[in-house]
Amino acid sequence: MAAAYSHDLRERVVAAVEEGLSRRRAAGQFKVGISTVIRWVSGLASKGSCAALPSGGDHKSKALEAHKDWLLALVKAEPDLTLSEIRLRLLAAHGLTKSISCLWRFFARHRITFKKNTARRRTGPSHCLA
Repeated sequence: MAAAYSHDLRERVVAAVEEGLSRRRAAGQFKVGISTVIRWVSGLASKGSCAALPSGGDHKSKALEAHKDWLLALVKAEPDLTLSEIRLRLLAAHGLTKSISCLWRFFARHRITFKKNTARRRTGPSHCLA
């Protein structure tokens, strides 16, 4: 993933537009995209800053952290639940619709794994020796 443009460049571009340069001309002069200049100028007008937004990290699991104790107790009480079943129970109990990958990241963060073991092995065809 590419890094964000420097704050210094953002300020110079926005200052050039505020001094009367068109957005298109500022984009050409500073060698950035026209839509980028438009976003920076409108960001300054609406938020008061043209700074880059934070990137990376898991932003979708914050709602799950609010129900951390409930989820961990559920898995402790019923360790054979699948992520799909946990997802359905979360929806029924708390009205949260979360993806399986979001649940996976939540449990990985809390060091809970869903692994097969020999006690839960599926039966295979009779000609296979496992």
